[in-house]
Amino acid sequence: MPAQAPIYERPAELLQHLIRFDTTNPPGNERPCIEYINGLLKDAGIETTLVANTPERPNLIARLKGTGNAPPLLLYGHVDVVTTENQKWTYPPFEAKIVDGYIWGRGALDMKHGVAMYLAAVLKAKAEGLSLPGDVIFAALADEEAGDDYGARYLVDKHPGLFAGVRYALGEFGGFNLSIGGKRFYPIMIAEKQVCWMRASFRGRGGHGSMPLRGQAMAKLARALKLLDEHPLPVHITPPVRMMIESLAKNLGGVTGQVIRQILNPALTNSILKTLGERGNLFAPLVRNTVSPTMLKASDKANVIPAEVTLGMDGRLVPGAKPEDMIRELHALIGDDLEIEVFKAEPGPAAPDMGLFDTLGETLRAFDPEGVPLPFVLSGVTDARFFSLLGIQTYGFTPLKLPEDFNFVATVHAADERVPVEALEFGAQAVYSALQKFH
Repeated sequence: MPAQAPIYERPAELLQHLIRFDTTNPPGNERPCIEYINGLLKDAGIETTLVANTPERPNLIARLKGTGNAPPLLLYGHVDVVTTENQKWTYPPFEAKIVDGYIWGRGALDMKHGVAMYLAAVLKAKAEGLSLPGDVIFAALADEEAGDDYGARYLVDKHPGLFAGVRYALGEFGGFNLSIGGKRFYPIMIAEKQVCWMRASFRGRGGHGSMPLRGQAMAKLARALKLLDEHPLPVHITPPVRMMIESLAKNLGGVTGQVIRQILNPALTNSILKTLGERGNLFAPLVRNTVSPTMLKASDKANVIPAEVTLGMDGRLVPGAKPEDMIRELHALIGDDLEIEVFKAEPGPAAPDMGLFDTLGETLRAFDPEGVPLPFVLSGVTDARFFSLLGIQTYGFTPLKLPEDFNFVATVHAADERVPVEALEFGAQAVYSALQKFH
């Protein structure tokens, strides 16, 4: 009977092991998963460090020595996952079954598949004595899905020396293929929007529910919600978004490329996005600050008209914008008869350093000659926002070559989250190749 290939040559099996640890956050309970990863690394002779804000939620840091001809490269990913509560799954979400060529389970895409790729690449580099241009640091992190008090934020705040000298990092979200205009693009995240969570307070006369009042707090809220629903905030074309749209337009060419390029013209942006239909939804959040009403606090009794209503809003800023920019735009739209308080704002990555982008693009093209690397701006946030505080540029690079009918974005966090085994193997090979080329 032939000997079994080493675990780093079996990324699907590696991912299955990771999925079978239930790291639903909250509470996270990442320790068993981190200890499994730690055991693989230590058995391979790789030095590791566990750093924890609380014992049950450690982070793992491992380092492979390089030749010193390049700064250290950071590979990081989180092992916590979102809940499966109230979701109907075809296969149990923590059994990691392989059915129809897919690994099914929570975290298959967000983002244990990336952790499996990075871990496989590090283990293989060690086993094969790969000559690395610089040190490679691998970090398996806790708590990305619920605030990072135990994960990346904690490490950057309390242990920044672990990442001394790092200029570039690979993490989520990007490297999977997306079909646009008949071409296969591989978006690589270079920047992301910024968190700006707010409370808007509307005030007026309160009273008894049997005596209706007009034009008071509830009416002011209703007017504001209608304005937010019908009128997007002003267009802002930031440098990373310009880079993304210009690259897309150039590679599409022809009339389609010309139409896409007009997104960069603020006078035409909204009409072009409307013309693009569903595809326009990919770009719409990237060209403006956005606000999604998400929470509401008013009266706690049916017969009491509230004198104050508070609306919670998930605001997202374009790269480089400030909370005061958002507040100014909201007042311009809604008026001044409300108070806006920012209760959570986090800086995003600075203007992107594109120094490693071409290298990653060349790596993808070597494995898929028809693929087109695309600079990508994410409407959400990742741990990149914390590492950017240390001057580290993250590239979203967990490569997957997916079937044309597979919708990555719609499958993340959803029931039946899954990843094709072949796509995972493609990604593990691409990451290993990238380790040999960074500079």
